[in-house]
Amino acid sequence: MTSAGTLKGKTLFITGASRGIGKAIALRAARDGANVAIAAKTTEPHPKLDGTIHTAAAEIEAAGGKALAIQCDIRDEAQVAAAIQQTVEAFGGLDVLVNNASAISLTGTLETPPKRWDLMMGVNGRGTFVCSQAAIPHLLKAENPHILTLSPPLNLNPRWFKHHTAYTIAKYAMSLCTLGMAAEFKGRVAVNSLWPRTIIGTAAVAMLKGAAEFDNCRKPEILADAAHAILTRDARTCTGNFFIDDEVLREAGVTDLDVYAVTPGVELAPDIFLD
Repeated sequence: MTSAGTLKGKTLFITGASRGIGKAIALRAARDGANVAIAAKTTEPHPKLDGTIHTAAAEIEAAGGKALAIQCDIRDEAQVAAAIQQTVEAFGGLDVLVNNASAISLTGTLETPPKRWDLMMGVNGRGTFVCSQAAIPHLLKAENPHILTLSPPLNLNPRWFKHHTAYTIAKYAMSLCTLGMAAEFKGRVAVNSLWPRTIIGTAAVAMLKGAAEFDNCRKPEILADAAHAILTRDARTCTGNFFIDDEVLREAGVTDLDVYAVTPGVELAPDIFLD
């Protein structure tokens, strides 16, 4: 048994954890003394994006966790199955899957090539399904098993489809996995989604919007702390939720959210999908 409120000794498999939100969630778990498998594609430095699976692994070890760097394209079910198996063999089991990897293109219908549609559906919808499918047989053996997916509440307001139909469908495919699997595995595996209230300042956002846009963002650590609060809850009762980061933290007793602002005092930019 591990003590309540900690991920010490737990094993997490996090997709897209070489940088950004995935890495922040990994580092928060590492501070508890967790084992973290970093499943991502980046093994060589990207010209515009910091971080590889190896640099993330070094940071996780430095933070007090144990790391396993696995090059994995989550669109390939054979790679996913092998990566999950490698994780279970290295750490003796699996307690948590975090479906963080995501592809984005905020483009209209006429500006979205089918190849880009395939990428977003492959990484977001299919990737989430394939990773969950491979992880669940191992999670069913865990003491407090959780799947946490970084995807928004399902919201059929047309304003969230109007400017980027393809991306919205791809993100909602992740959320539909949460909806369905939470019901399917209720009482056995917790399945929840988590989404930020505001835009999060990451390298991916910098590529989309330019670094000047960071002022009105929050840091990835707000999602890391919210994820930690969710993943330490009782899996038998905490399932089927579409959590928003600041609501989770307020429930956990966190009153000062200014610490998460990139620039405290600046009006924050709301994220998409939240009316």
